Amino acid sequence: MMFGYASDETENYMPYAIHVAHKLSKKLTDVRKNGEIPYLRPDGKTQVTVEYDNDRPIRIDTILVSTQHKEDVSIETIRNDIIEKVINKVVDKKMIDENTKIYVNPTGRFVIGGPLGDTGLTGRKIIVDTYGGYSRHGGGAFSGKDATKVDRSATYMLRHIAKNIVANGYARKCEIQVSYAIGIREPISININTFGTGNKSDEELIERIKNKFDLTPDGIINYLNLRNIKYTETTNYGHFGKENLPWEKIIKL
Repeated sequence: MMFGYASDETENYMPYAIHVAHKLSKKLTDVRKNGEIPYLRPDGKTQVTVEYDNDRPIRIDTILVSTQHKEDVSIETIRNDIIEKVINKVVDKKMIDENTKIYVNPTGRFVIGGPLGDTGLTGRKIIVDTYGGYSRHGGGAFSGKDATKVDRSATYMLRHIAKNIVANGYARKCEIQVSYAIGIREPISININTFGTGNKSDEELIERIKNKFDLTPDGIINYLNLRNIKYTETTNYGHFGKENLPWEKIIKL
């Protein structure tokens, strides 16, 4: 089973929390590489908790940034620098209030990181590679798996379709799920959910999808040109929401 999701709550049709978390992670890398915070080390993680009202993000409840650092720097210095040079530079100030909780290295010092501090590989963190837990996703990890395999290729295709359903104005958010069986070319099921935000029925949208797209494995590979893509861009900050990847292209449905 594979899932695709899109929402109009951000400009790249991603859920707001993962969108902000990716921006924080990118900024954390930038200030390390450009020397603005010279004592940082490569291991780091971000997490954002968002409060919703009437299905729309209204404020950020919690921001967490944990970052590896050199041994000879104080927690106070790390906290001040991360808030000033990372969080304040990235997060929309209108989404933060006096009750927003900000945690920087809440467990204390973070000197040992990377493979030395956390060994083993389970196909990377798929919740980070997809939608940050806001939407469901399939069980196949993307990184390390051949991109023509349906676990990965169909997930890319479903993100493409869901994004275009939202971008074309058929719904404010959309989740699509398909399932495949080995030896059967066509999906054995297609399900769509617009969560009450659609202006067309789910049945009509499914018919449009079937008429517009070839959802066989070969059809997906050819449509997205998956044999001729440099996948290095998918190794950081998730696989979705990046304009120059083919599954993020907006088309007319």
